[in-house]
Amino acid sequence: MEEITRRFLVTGKVQGVYFRHSARTEAERLHLRGLARNLSDGSVEVLARGSPCALEVLRQWLHRGPPAARVDSVKEERSDADPMQIPEDFAVL
Repeated sequence: MEEITRRFLVTGKVQGVYFRHSARTEAERLHLRGLARNLSDGSVEVLARGSPCALEVLRQWLHRGPPAARVDSVKEERSDADPMQIPEDFAVL
C-alpha cells in the first residue's frame, strides 16, 4: 500500500480545546502515524503519514475538530519529513 505524508496547519480556537488529543484519536482510528503539536502562534500542526484515503478523511475531520474547537482554516502541504523520523504511533507533543 502506498503511503504519503502530509503536514496540516490548523488555525482558529484550536488550543485548550482537546484538539491534539482528539486528532490523535481520529488518526489512530484511521491507522495513521505522526504527531500533533501546538505552535507558539496559537495554531496546531499535524504531521500524518498513511494511505491517501485515510489522510483525506483526517483532512475533512481537521476542518471540524472536536466540539469545543472553532477551526478557521486548514492549510495542507506535502511533507519532506523522512518517514523513518515519523513516530510509529501518533504522538501528541
